[in-house]
Formats: sequence, structure tokens, C-alpha cells
Amino acid sequence: MKIMSGNSNLPLARAIAGYLELPLTDASVRRFADEEIFVEIHENVRGEDVFVVQSTSYPANDNLMELLICIDALRRASAKRITAVVPYYGYARQDRKPGPRTPISAKLVANLITEAGADRVLSVDLHAGQIQGFFDIPTDNLYTAPVMAADIQARIGGQELTMVSPDVGGVVRARALAKRLDNAPLAIVDKRRDRPGQSEVMNIIGDVSGRNCVMIDDMIDSGGTLCNAAQALLDAGATSVTAYISHGVLSGGAVARVDGSALKELVITDSILATEETKDSSKVRILTIAPLLGEAMRRIADEASVSSLFD
Repeated sequence: MKIMSGNSNLPLARAIAGYLELPLTDASVRRFADEEIFVEIHENVRGEDVFVVQSTSYPANDNLMELLICIDALRRASAKRITAVVPYYGYARQDRKPGPRTPISAKLVANLITEAGADRVLSVDLHAGQIQGFFDIPTDNLYTAPVMAADIQARIGGQELTMVSPDVGGVVRARALAKRLDNAPLAIVDKRRDRPGQSEVMNIIGDVSGRNCVMIDDMIDSGGTLCNAAQALLDAGATSVTAYISHGVLSGGAVARVDGSALKELVITDSILATEETKDSSKVRILTIAPLLGEAMRRIADEASVSSLFD
């Protein structure tokens, strides 16, 4: 097997390669003067099982095009099998038509990756599980729950924990993590969203009084929902509020918002390359998912079970 990387998250790709004790494939992913993307692979990949590591995070369109062109270059170089490893799948929030005359961009991106020549897709904590069905090729959706559960157990295990979903749609995710933590109690934040990026907390479903609350979600973008929910939980009597989020998009003034919020700590993974502001934040901590991705890639290459990773 070979591992190739675009420019979206080179540190994660290097960490995966280190876990697998393999070098990254020698390739150039660069720009022409007019910002067109050019990819050149400097070693033989004919007949190889190649994994392309590339998150489609900000700048989403550039990183998506890098991924597509890398796949096309590998296909034309006669790679035997090409797996698109997309730790953060951009456009995943547009997975249905919320109103008339709107796109389903998650399906469009799935079509683009397939038509570019990918044989398989490997992603992490998709915004909606049904996005796997948008692909006509095998798709594995990894879960960060084991990584997060181990970290929670090591840092705040033994305390009075309550798992919290920041909205009704994330209940399944929160319940799955609660099950791993000795069936910890579950609470839900009921909120009303008037427009994208803004939310108003309405009610807390469940008893959080005197509990150390751990909020679970797949991504944090502007941070408004999470910060409002943290304050609402403390107002309802919670002792502390920590958030574990799979993908730290953290756009705009999100990091400053988190730093000034009631959150005790925000824990994200390295599925998206952290900005300097994120790294410097006193409230943000980053967990690596390189071993999780590396082990899944090894099992795919060996034709072994990936689902057994989560047993």
C-alpha cells in the first residue's frame, strides 16, 4: 500500500504514515500562477493500493479540487485501487433539500469523487450517516467515539457524568458514547435556530443539576450553539461543561467565542488542520485520530474487518 497526501492536512497524513511505518508517496501538489492545481507523482504506483489523505475543509473548494486531481492522476498512473481518505467531508451539511430550489451538495461531491476514479471512501463521523448511501462505491464511516471515550475516562472518569446532545438530531451519537461510559445519563438541549449560524437555547431535557456535563457533537463551526448550550446547562445547575467535537471547523470568531464562554474545555480531533489561533487557545485541546485512521487503512489493505475496530 502507498499513502499520498494533498495539502489540506499534511501533519495528519504524516502521523498516519508514521503509525503504519510507511513513507508518504513522493508527489507534488502545487499551483500555477493563476491558481490552477497541478499534481505530479514522482514514483511508480502501477498496481498499488493507494490511499489519498485529504480533508475537504477550508478552503473547501481548493481542497476538494486537490483531492479530485490527485485521484485522477493516480487512476491515469494505473493504481490498482484508490481509496479517498477524507477525515472531514465538506459539504456534508447540505445532505437534503431544506427548502425549494436548493441543492443536495453532499450527493454532488460524492458523485465527483466517484467519477474522478476513487474505488473506496474512508471518512470520519459523517454529519449524517445516510451520506454513505450517496456513494455508489464502498464507503466506511469511522467513529471517534472510542478515542473520545478513552480520553473522557482518563480525565474525568469517576465523576458524576452526564452526556449531553446539543440538539435533538445528535441524540444517537450522544447515547452511543454514554453507553461506552458505563451507561452514563443522557440530557438534550432543545434549541430553536432562526437562521444558519445562530441558535437560541429553549430548554434542557433531563436533570443536569450537580453533574459534570460532556457535550458531544460532530462539528463546531461558529461556536454559537455550543456556547449558548454550555451557559444553559450551567444555569440549570450543572457543575461543569466540557465539549467533545469530532471536527473543529471553528470559522470566523469561533475560537474567541469559545475562550470567552462558560465551557471548561473544548476537545476536538485533528481531522482538520488547526489554525495558530486554535493551537494558542487555553480552552481548546486536540486529540489525534491518526492511529484510528491508520488501523482502518491497514485493515482495508489487508481485506480485514473495519467494523471490529468499534467492538
